[in-house]
Amino acid sequence: MELITETGTETTPYKLLLSCPSGLSPSQVSVVFDELYDRIPHPDINLENSISEIWDQRAQRNPSLYNGTKFRHGHHTWHDGGANQESHVCLHLGLTDYRTFVGTNLNPLWEKFLVPSEDDAIQCQHTSSPLGNGAIVETSDKKILVLQRSHNVGEFPGHFVFPGGHPEPQEVGIVSHHHKGLTDSELLNKKVSQEMFDSIVCEVVEEIGPSDSLYEQVFIGISRRVLNVRPAAFFFMKCSLSSKEIQQMYSTAQDSFESTQLYTVSMIELENMASKMPGCHEGGFTLYKIMEEAGRKSHARV
Repeated sequence: MELITETGTETTPYKLLLSCPSGLSPSQVSVVFDELYDRIPHPDINLENSISEIWDQRAQRNPSLYNGTKFRHGHHTWHDGGANQESHVCLHLGLTDYRTFVGTNLNPLWEKFLVPSEDDAIQCQHTSSPLGNGAIVETSDKKILVLQRSHNVGEFPGHFVFPGGHPEPQEVGIVSHHHKGLTDSELLNKKVSQEMFDSIVCEVVEEIGPSDSLYEQVFIGISRRVLNVRPAAFFFMKCSLSSKEIQQMYSTAQDSFESTQLYTVSMIELENMASKMPGCHEGGFTLYKIMEEAGRKSHARV
């Protein structure tokens, strides 16, 4: 399997941290959840203090602001399968929260939190960097689902995005790093790994509505936008419903208020929309294109 890591240029609004062109099934993705991958406080005390100052300012403007926990993207390790073995990726995740995300990644001084380094884990060691997720969903008539975000959302209002959100620590019972022992840690890692796949299906269902029609979910990589160094894991999945059937379901979706419109588009149309996406989602589109190209080459060799 071809693997692409750490790609991006000064002119692209995203950086590909990991690309898995053939797509990885749940059995090929594992997680190590450990405080080793938590954020490291910045040595500049004034910069650190700005985290709580910015959060307090936001909370005053919006009393309903909620500080939920999130998984923090630390790094990953890649294991290339041998002749008779599957390739495998292990995601290294820590714990962070929305407050720290607002105070570091969304801080007007966010670039000051970065460390000059080619290694992404070192460069972003002082930022919250919660791991988001996104889904490239293909309908039965070979269209891709794209949402236009509401103007009431906090980040990138009005932009085109793939359905997505975050894997949630609370869904697997995590509120802190305090678990009992090695056996508990191993079980927890398996639960977190499953949450990576379960959460993206839940996000698609909540935002669009096709509950029992999604299948063949595979992990295709991690994209990080250059602005605010925000990472997101991307997945590809198929939907047994047609574009028309999906549009009918969208109007009754649980979280449809987060978006104003659902588009079902061809690859050519998606190419034109990608430049109007947040950087991490534009990177998600590139991961999808890499997967598609790998699939064409594979078919050509058969």
